[in-house]
Amino acid sequence: MPVTSPYAARLAAMPVERHEVELPGGTTAYWVYGEPDAPVTLVAVHGYRGEHHGLEPVVAYLDGIRVISPDLPGFGETPPLRAAGAAEADGAYAAHTIEAYADWLTGFVTAVAPGAVILGHSFGSIVVSAAVARGLQTPRVVLVNPIGAPALEGPRGILTRLAVFYYWAGAKLPRRIGDGLLRNRVIVRVMSIAMAKTKDKQLLAFIHDQHDTYFSRFADRDILHEGFVTSVSNDVRRFAPEIAQPVLLIAADKDDITPIEAERHLQTLFPHAELVEIAGVGHLIHYEKPREAASAITRFRTR
Repeated sequence: MPVTSPYAARLAAMPVERHEVELPGGTTAYWVYGEPDAPVTLVAVHGYRGEHHGLEPVVAYLDGIRVISPDLPGFGETPPLRAAGAAEADGAYAAHTIEAYADWLTGFVTAVAPGAVILGHSFGSIVVSAAVARGLQTPRVVLVNPIGAPALEGPRGILTRLAVFYYWAGAKLPRRIGDGLLRNRVIVRVMSIAMAKTKDKQLLAFIHDQHDTYFSRFADRDILHEGFVTSVSNDVRRFAPEIAQPVLLIAADKDDITPIEAERHLQTLFPHAELVEIAGVGHLIHYEKPREAASAITRFRTR
């Protein structure tokens, strides 16, 4: 049975275009939402195993802001990063380290939206922080559900360790078996149930449908494993002291990946950071509380 997005009407009223840009590491697919003459442009970077659709509920409430949302390399419609000097037909991939993701984002913003505000959600918060710390020029930074502490130390550290084994097995098993494990719909649903906090049945159905539809749109199991290792081997704390720009942290009081106490500590590591805490939600602010997130972003960009 088709599941209707609670945010469909707002998105339908918003202009959206798909584009591609050729960068040193290959082609990047991206989507542009809003009017081309909007006074503010924001580049939105999604999280691990997601793609641009995941941030659309927040985009739907960002009135008067032009949003550019790429698919990360290896996810959605963007292929993995090519190795330096490799042709597309060679199939030789670069190592998908945090430095590689950061350099990709810097190249993307420079080519498509120089001077834009930069937003990152979850794993995207690490990519954005790394890029800005390495020199990406932007007036402001927004991090939603930022990874403010090692994932292995979060409230569900045991589940994270199981995830480490899951992605390792998916990469090491015979390709057909490993790929099937990583795309298994039952496991994807368990992940979705674990992250969602809402009791609203319609919203919950939408969240599960989003994960069913988009959570397995990764290009290659090896890239998926590399991305996971990168995500659990880094966090925003590493880059925070090097980011001089004003930063908005939008955190959740029930986040199972980074507890709110760690987010409060993360705020103190930035030279200039504001923390907005959203109650009653976990790691899915972008699905469960997008209006509140968008309101915080709108206030922040006008200051």
